[in-house]
Amino acid sequence: MTDNTQRPRRQIWSARRLTLLCSAAVLGTALVVGGPLGYGRQAFAATPAPQTVNAPGQTGFGDLVAKVKPAVISVRVRLDEGVESNNESGSDDQGSTPSMPGSPFEKFFRQFDGQQGHLHRHQMVTGVGSGFFISADGYAVTNNHVVDHAKSVQVTTDDGKIYTAKVIGTDQKTDLALIKVEGKQDFAYVDFETATPRVGDWVVAVGNPYGLGGTVTAGIVSAEGRAISSSPYDDYLQIDAPINKGNSGGPTFDTSGKVIGVNTAIYSPSGGSVGIGFDIPASTVKMIVAQLKDKGVVTRAWLGVQVQPVTAGIAESLGMKKAEGALVDEAEADTPAAKAGIQPGDVITSVNGNSIKDSRALAREISSMAPDSSAKLDILRKGEAKTVNVTLAKMPDHFKKQAKADETENGSTRGVPHLGLSVAPASEVAGAGDNGVVVTGVDPDGPAAEHGVQSGDVILSVGGKSVASRNELRQALSQAKSNGKHDVLMQVRTSDNTHFIAMPIG
Repeated sequence: MTDNTQRPRRQIWSARRLTLLCSAAVLGTALVVGGPLGYGRQAFAATPAPQTVNAPGQTGFGDLVAKVKPAVISVRVRLDEGVESNNESGSDDQGSTPSMPGSPFEKFFRQFDGQQGHLHRHQMVTGVGSGFFISADGYAVTNNHVVDHAKSVQVTTDDGKIYTAKVIGTDQKTDLALIKVEGKQDFAYVDFETATPRVGDWVVAVGNPYGLGGTVTAGIVSAEGRAISSSPYDDYLQIDAPINKGNSGGPTFDTSGKVIGVNTAIYSPSGGSVGIGFDIPASTVKMIVAQLKDKGVVTRAWLGVQVQPVTAGIAESLGMKKAEGALVDEAEADTPAAKAGIQPGDVITSVNGNSIKDSRALAREISSMAPDSSAKLDILRKGEAKTVNVTLAKMPDHFKKQAKADETENGSTRGVPHLGLSVAPASEVAGAGDNGVVVTGVDPDGPAAEHGVQSGDVILSVGGKSVASRNELRQALSQAKSNGKHDVLMQVRTSDNTHFIAMPIG
């Protein structure tokens, strides 16, 4: 399942890729609500001159920390020789910074190649992260990128004792791992919170930054449901308690001492904490850890659709009252979706009675179900509500990529002037397929260019009607305009995917 939402590029850093900052975290009790960096409205704790952190109605977090800190561990790994490092910090090669192949944040670091340095292959590498016990018999949670490719794992408890641990299972898509220390049945451990934290609630993050030993930072929940493009299952809590190098895999607690999330990444223009950190929610962690403990791997159900969010323009073009649901760009061949009759242009509004707010919600809902289970999908098809029953399959290890459409400037130069397009029948353009019209030219100042249409794209349908020629495209646009539409839904196939665009025609 692919979310084709285009997002502005931001620098999202794993907590293990930071520069040491010689400053103390401070926190006041005032809150500021705003929308910095395009993230939308969110809450931050104000940071006046350094002072003792006092949550409303209590004298500090000392009692809370004393209760939970014994369950938090330092995780030290030794990686296989010949594998580039995924670990948190440190190496036998002084001065180099580990790269992150395999981490869900890997693509965010490609732009930094050449600046950060890379470990040469066939070196022994060590690294440090954080984690926490979830049972008295030694099961502990950390990040996948902390223990990925580990040849050996050691954990150090709060009292300084060192134990050998083994990796029970990892899940790259959520960046979670389950490890276990054998031979002891009385480890201090913590529980997960069952209630959903509220924006503005106080939180305490505990970890092992820079290998200095257990440290504590405090803040609030700034936002929920954050997506940072690491996977289709993004659903992060955003907190402003500083998450520093080595905090990856460590827990964040609410004021009752329950784990609300696992520290995994920060937003940072410079590599240091700027008060925007991301936690994997406890609800996700519990689900993933249960599968890792039972089977050692995570098995996800699969629907087999490419989807995108329903924007305000798309909702208007479809006659929907709210911009909610997951718009189907394509039902891939021989998948559960295709077999159930799901079509491009369908809007999935609920799964088994659970409302689907956007495409990420659909991905999370489907992935939480077991392969071969049945699901009831409520959809909107051309304004009509329908119910579709589908039998889900097991998510394949690899997805097929669509063949790239050849970019061309051949064919007709006559097009659709008010959209800034020149088109030609796809059947007349080599490599473009038999359906739709190929975009052969785009006015850089026209509406089509503003909505991301490029030469080589193939327009498959307009307003739910298939188009195979320039005249059919114009007729479909004219019909939508005569029906009083200000935007029309245009299905476009690019070199990477198939998606819908709400094209203004007013």
